[in-house]
Amino acid sequence: MTSLSEAPLNILGPARLVPLVQIEDAADAVPLASAFVEAGLPTLEIALRTRAAPEAIKRILAEVPDAVPIAGNVMTEHDLAIAKSAGAKMIVSPGSSPKLLDAAADQETPFVPGIATPSELMQVIAKGFHVVKFFPAMPFGGSGALRAMMAPFPRVKFYPTGGTSEQDYDDWLSLPNVVAVGGAWLAPIDEIERKDWGMLATRARYLVAKFKALKY
Repeated sequence: MTSLSEAPLNILGPARLVPLVQIEDAADAVPLASAFVEAGLPTLEIALRTRAAPEAIKRILAEVPDAVPIAGNVMTEHDLAIAKSAGAKMIVSPGSSPKLLDAAADQETPFVPGIATPSELMQVIAKGFHVVKFFPAMPFGGSGALRAMMAPFPRVKFYPTGGTSEQDYDDWLSLPNVVAVGGAWLAPIDEIERKDWGMLATRARYLVAKFKALKY
């Protein structure tokens, strides 16, 4: 495992379940993060697809010390700079490009590139990355695709997102090459808009308890 992979493993490994969060109002960041921390899911992937996202990351870092905010939906070098400036603990991309991979390899913040096919995976491995986001996970073969990748890519660890659900997350986590699974179903946009932090926390507590009862 390369040095580019050690830090992502240290973040995703303990997390195992990662809510994918879209925040429209930065004022929601602290109560949302607090709800997830209290429920046992402190690592949050905050999509950089809203203007509020960078400020949300900053507020969480300042006011919820046990939270681990990571920046998602990073697609360009400009996005990378925004995520780094916000203080994101890790940066995640839904895909990859040569320019983005080169820029990510030259900065200190842990980075997880996205792949959907073996050919894309070979390109990121060539750049030194062995922890990758598998996206969109369900349209590109689901857990069966990652089972098939175990033999040819034994050193790679995957973080699947995109179509995952409460019905299949335990199947993903049973795979030895899956380090964590992420999903927007853990943080529905309508519940965030209603500021229903109690519902978010209740679901998270249930899933954490369910996961702890599993044999892996």
